Amino acid sequence: MGYKVARASEYLAITGGGIKDIKLAKKSWVFPWQSCTVFDVSPVNYTFEVQAMSSEKLPFVIPAVFTIGPRVDDPHALLLYAMLMSQHDKHSNHVNELVQGVIEGETRVLVASMTMEEVFKGTKEFKKEVFEKVQLELNQFGLVIYNANVKQLVDVPGHEYFSYLGQKTQMEAANQAKIDVAEAKMKGEVGAKERTGLTIQNAAKIDAESKIISTQRLGEGTKEEIKVKSEVQVFQNEKAALVARADAALAIQKADLTKSSRVAEVEAAKAVAMREAELQTQVEKMNALTRTEKLKAEFLSKATVEYETKVQEANWELYDKQKKAEAVLYEKQKQAEATKAAADAAFYAKQREAEGLVAMANAQGTYIKTLLGAVDNNYSAMRDFLMINNGIYQDIAKTNAVAIRDLQPKI
Repeated sequence: MGYKVARASEYLAITGGGIKDIKLAKKSWVFPWQSCTVFDVSPVNYTFEVQAMSSEKLPFVIPAVFTIGPRVDDPHALLLYAMLMSQHDKHSNHVNELVQGVIEGETRVLVASMTMEEVFKGTKEFKKEVFEKVQLELNQFGLVIYNANVKQLVDVPGHEYFSYLGQKTQMEAANQAKIDVAEAKMKGEVGAKERTGLTIQNAAKIDAESKIISTQRLGEGTKEEIKVKSEVQVFQNEKAALVARADAALAIQKADLTKSSRVAEVEAAKAVAMREAELQTQVEKMNALTRTEKLKAEFLSKATVEYETKVQEANWELYDKQKKAEAVLYEKQKQAEATKAAADAAFYAKQREAEGLVAMANAQGTYIKTLLGAVDNNYSAMRDFLMINNGIYQDIAKTNAVAIRDLQPKI
């Protein structure tokens, strides 16, 4: 038993009693029935030279450096690393071969789908594709790529594609330089001629524009003079129009005031007459209401007395009819009860008679069943027994004797 503490770049992986699977911790008590493994989570650089082949079947070498380590920011990934990788040293051949196999496999699959031109020109995209595909495979071991650096692509001996491509680039640059020098010389000579011609053209253009501007200035002066005179005349006309509008407005206001004064006088007279009519109407309404209330009180008292009298008479008639109806109902109920009792008695007699017949039939059935059992289910023997027992044969003999006697045979 002891208290274990991991260093800054280490973790404790504890298993045993009291722990369901694996417990990861930076510090913990470790009991005798538990096992503790310390593993380092610092990243490691892996340098490889991956031999690959493009889609044109051209081989080349990709030097690459990957910085790989456990994913410490994901508890699940760290648990996977502790279960699968913590027993091996980070620098061991097992881990090195595992990482190298994943990187080489994914890189070769990716390069096989690309041309040499695509690999050479799209270095950033190529690096990104390799990074993503390798990371996808490393996730199952709890590993993460902290950095990936793909160096300059190298030719395989016997296949000098990049060497020839460099020579081609140098030749294209030299030829382009010669073309640029010739174009610069041509532009210099053409530019000098163009500058001379532009100087002569600009001088003529400036002279013509000077004459045009002088003429425009004279015309603009004349236009300004005419414009000032027109504006003065317009101002005078506007002033005269304003005075005329003011006079008209004053006359209209005077007429409106006179009209308003007369209308106010007429309205005041009408208002007085209407008020008098309203007051007279209210007085007449009050008188009519007084008379109406008086008549209403007289007729209401008389009607109330008549109503109460009628109500008392109607209540008495209703009470009398109810009593008579109750007597008739009671008599009918008694008759119905007597009828029901007679019917029940007849029904009971019939029921008892039916029960007697049923009992007799059951007895006869039992009797016949017993006879059949006695003669071993011989219907002929049972028939003969019944005819003898019931005197059928004797009756037949008597009947035949009487018949013969009535015939009076002569024997």
